[in-house]
Amino acid sequence: MSENIDSIIKLAWHDKSSFEKIHRLYGISEKEVILIMRKNLKPNSFKNWRKRVSGRKSKHEKKSKFLDKINSK
Repeated sequence: MSENIDSIIKLAWHDKSSFEKIHRLYGISEKEVILIMRKNLKPNSFKNWRKRVSGRKSKHEKKSKFLDKINSK
């Protein structure tokens, strides 16, 4: 399981990996990813990560695809 947690953390930390991709690969929700990150990162690292991903369109495929459609018009 620790291998999966390491992989989940790497995917979550990477800006271009969406929560949907993590769900497809590991079957865990966004809330579960946040809990894993909170439990395994240092407090400041977790806070910095949350600031970075909060509201970021690339972390949500639906938002990203919708905004891409709007911008291409």
